[in-house]
Amino acid sequence: MNKGDIKNYRFVCTLTFGDIYGQIIVWLITIVISLASALALMGARRPVYALATVGLIVLLSLPFLLFAFVTTLLNHIELTAIEPGTKTEPIPGNVSQQQPIQATY
Repeated sequence: MNKGDIKNYRFVCTLTFGDIYGQIIVWLITIVISLASALALMGARRPVYALATVGLIVLLSLPFLLFAFVTTLLNHIELTAIEPGTKTEPIPGNVSQQQPIQATY
């Protein structure tokens, strides 16, 4: 695919906040549960276990959260072929309206 071929496609991201709202709620519930378990263990004689519990829960849940975010984002990317003579207008507020940065050597 050469450089001129990309003009024949429309690239749009349709991701909205509502698409990831449930994932954010689940992440907040995970954090609250880990903090609650840390507070429960804080009364024990070894508070190091409390910190290790929070760290372990956050560390183990972070890859799942990242996977959920990335797959949701990739599912909302649209690449549609358009006819070469079709006039397209940029979507308001889209990043593609900005001028590209050119590197100088």
